[in-house]
Formats: sequence, C-alpha cells, structure tokens
Amino acid sequence: MPVNNGADSFVEIWDYNLESTFERIRELAADYHYIAMDTEYPGVVARPMGEFRSQQEYQYLTLKSNIDILRIIQLGFTFFDDLGNRPSGIHTFQVNFKFCLKEEIYAEDSIDLLRKAGIQFDDHDKRGVEPMHFAELLISSGLVLNDDVRWICFQGSYDFAYLVKLLTSACLPTSEAEFHEFYRLFFPAPYDVKYLMKSVKQLKGGLQDVATMLELERVGPQHQAGSDSLLTGMSYFKMKELYFDDKIDDAKYCGFVMGLSNFPTSNGTSSQTSGPEER
Repeated sequence: MPVNNGADSFVEIWDYNLESTFERIRELAADYHYIAMDTEYPGVVARPMGEFRSQQEYQYLTLKSNIDILRIIQLGFTFFDDLGNRPSGIHTFQVNFKFCLKEEIYAEDSIDLLRKAGIQFDDHDKRGVEPMHFAELLISSGLVLNDDVRWICFQGSYDFAYLVKLLTSACLPTSEAEFHEFYRLFFPAPYDVKYLMKSVKQLKGGLQDVATMLELERVGPQHQAGSDSLLTGMSYFKMKELYFDDKIDDAKYCGFVMGLSNFPTSNGTSSQTSGPEER
C-alpha cells in the first residue's frame, strides 16, 4: 500500500474551485481506474405507504422516497490503480454541495452526527457546489459511462442512488428495474466491500470496524465523505490481498451492491438485497 496518507493529499471542493479541480480529476482518470467513493446525506426521513409486492419493492421505494426529496451533502472519492496504489500528491477529493439547513429536509440525528464530524453547514450554504454544475463536469470527466472504471463502495445503495439522481437531474425511476438501467449505464463495474464481506467470516460491522480489523489507519474524520472514501478503497485492496489471493472474481462480486435487489447484471449474475445500511 502507498505511503502518501497525509491530509495534504485531500482536496476540499467548493463552488469557487470546482472547475479548476476537475482539470486534475480528468488527468487522474486516464491512469487510475479504481474509484472508491462515499456520500454523506441528511438521513432517512420518509417511508412509503400502501401495499407492496415484496420486501425488495418496499426497500427500493424507501430509498426512492428519501432521495427524491433530500439533497446530497458531500461526495468523497479516492483514486487507485489496479494494484491499490494511489497517485503521488492529491488523490482524494471531497465535494461539498450546497445545503441550507433552513430550507432543506433532514433527520436531526444525521445532521448532529455530521456536525460532530466537523461539517460546517454555514459553509455549505454560502459556497457549496450546485449539484447540476457538478453533474455536468462529472459526465465529461471519464469517471462515468466508462467500462474501464471500477467504482468501490461500502453498502452503496444510497451512494449510487444519489449519484444517479445527480447525473439524470431527475427523481429516481418508479421501478427498480428501470433504476438499474441508469445505474449500470453510469457505473458499469461497481464493487461493494460489504458484499465482499459475505465471503470473509472474520470481518463484521461497519466501515470503521472492518478497517480496524484490517489494521488500517484512517486519515481525516469519520463520517466525512473524503476520509470514508479513502478508507473504503484501502479496505477493498487489503481484503483483496489477504482473503482473495489478490484476484476478485468479477462473476461473483462485480455488480453486487448491498441494498439493491437481485437484477441481472452485464455478466449474467444477479445482485442481492440487504437490510438497512450499516455505515
């Protein structure tokens, strides 16, 4: 694993430096094809009403009900190469989106948790990134709509759903099958550390629990998206080394995201549904 773990390898992205930072992001996208990511969002505030054909339908409609009415707060992503090495210098980017506590809907406990993690909501209100502006730059960055890019998450259903909302500038589709069409178009090759853990009996719990068991050192505060994205990627590559003989079987693990139902993927396999997020 690389040694450039200091906070100087992080970039905070606000409205004023969004476009200039994307110049560096596009450069890195050419050589670093593994992107570990995490989002921070204002919790879960809504539950769908009525009768449902299955637990899977209820779970997707819960996700949709919340993401349709809530705004993303942060997105963090970290670049890795195929061997788990990170670029020298800057490798982790934390996008701080516009979010006004006086106007937005949120779960109080989630906002309290993010405040304790150091998120300054006044800054998000005054100089946060507009989601549509970010989406325009992401579309042309080489990070999405690209079969060569692998996205790594930890229990990533809400993470990917927020990104689909950003990229389509629309509410999520009514059916999960249609959502999967968008999600796999933008992110053809996702991997979920939580799903990999199903094959590793020694690892349990949330991201920090797993990182502690893997003897990984966190950089930056827990529950901020940049730090969590870096730790997610480090956990993936450490697990790959220790438990998978340095080779992840795409037929068994690519396209399986915890929290999303079992729809066929491009390799003919199917993903699994999980319970509530354990972040």
